[in-house]
Amino acid sequence: MPIYLPRLRGRAGALLDAPAARLGRRTWLKGLTAAALGVPLWRAFGPTRARAAGGAARRVIFFYYPDGVVGPSQDGQPTMWHCSGGEHDFALSPQLEPLAALKGECLFFNGLTMGPADSGSHPGGAKKLLTAVDGGFGESIDQLLARTVGADAPYRHLYLGAQANQSNASGDKHVSYPSPGQSVTPQDDPREAFSLLFGDGGGDGGAGGGEPDPTRVSVIDGVLEDMNALRAELGETERGKLDLHLDALREVEQRIKQPGAPPPGASCDAPTLDTGGLDDQSLYAPERFPDILRAQTDLMVLAMACGLTRVGVIQASHHTSELIMSRFAGSEMYDPGYDMRSHQASHYGASHNPESKEFSSYLAQRRWWVAQFAYLLEQLAARPDEGGTMLDSSLVVLCTEVCDGNTHLHDNMPFVLAGRGGGTINPGRLLVREGSRHADLWIALAHAMGEGIGGFGDVSSGPLSGVLS
Repeated sequence: MPIYLPRLRGRAGALLDAPAARLGRRTWLKGLTAAALGVPLWRAFGPTRARAAGGAARRVIFFYYPDGVVGPSQDGQPTMWHCSGGEHDFALSPQLEPLAALKGECLFFNGLTMGPADSGSHPGGAKKLLTAVDGGFGESIDQLLARTVGADAPYRHLYLGAQANQSNASGDKHVSYPSPGQSVTPQDDPREAFSLLFGDGGGDGGAGGGEPDPTRVSVIDGVLEDMNALRAELGETERGKLDLHLDALREVEQRIKQPGAPPPGASCDAPTLDTGGLDDQSLYAPERFPDILRAQTDLMVLAMACGLTRVGVIQASHHTSELIMSRFAGSEMYDPGYDMRSHQASHYGASHNPESKEFSSYLAQRRWWVAQFAYLLEQLAARPDEGGTMLDSSLVVLCTEVCDGNTHLHDNMPFVLAGRGGGTINPGRLLVREGSRHADLWIALAHAMGEGIGGFGDVSSGPLSGVLS
């Protein structure tokens, strides 16, 4: 069983749901000690709940970007995000134009709401986004799927970030919640993520072949001894948190010790990842953000193509982002003489004023995010899968924490669902669902994955109508 590893110091405060066998003893000890004292990171080690019959989606990816979209303005101007027209005969908005070539592979939504609680708040929206629970006091849908339909994969859950931990961001800056009120931290460094997934190379070309290394198993044994010693020094609450991690470690140890157990990367030959010459000093340089996000996107597709995981989240920056997007060379918002940040641009004012520098920059930024989502879809569509492409057998969600960036409201949320889910989804449509809770969309995704949950979040009524074939 995979387990989260928090790293308290270093470039990213990185955290990846990775097998214990790939990590060193000192890192395990440091990370688990911190997790036990403050961040309970995994709560569901029990039996998998019954799965619905007929689910055919092989994988799901959530692609998060910060600070909303250009929705309806405060002075009554119409949205520049939401589609117009009928279910099958609809037009894309200016911000969604980068998806024009993939329009037939996407479901677009008008009218979905995350509910009134904390409306007008970036943090409130981020907490509700994947949990559908006010204040984030629930398990997020990605984590639910990871512990159910994704439980048999070498990595239950892959959480990759692009500068998502900027300035030591934590807590409500992150969108994945394995336990109520406790988010986890994405891995911001594609180099480290690749190494954890596929090994350090060597004679097997980075594929991770060969027998399990017994010295790595003894590393886990040593950590358990230290953790047991620490346990005696903790209070009752902290001991309970630590016990969860010790239980997970013991289960990991048993899996690694099984004779002939294949290593996670063995299904792909000589995997590679282009990180664009990224180094420690440039990991949080704004001008390198496009390269980092591209590498993390490529890595997510590679990991899923190699069968390492079925559930993934790509988190691009975080809400109220200080990301200077005007430094993205070659983009339409590139302006080397003026630093325009994501959150700064989102407060463009009460009108859609093309003469406003904030508004024009914000509109360009939102189009750029949609283009990055389109790239992800293109990479999935380029890889064959049984009966078609990876996009045909996948579910891919584009999401952010608020609707209009200037008002921060949680209504008419700008979700896009791509992929055919192995035949469970019929894309190429616009679904108008005024006032429906977004939790119902997450229920539909669970059903498409074969997990027949009846409800999710605070308020739900079952799978969102029209989503499932």
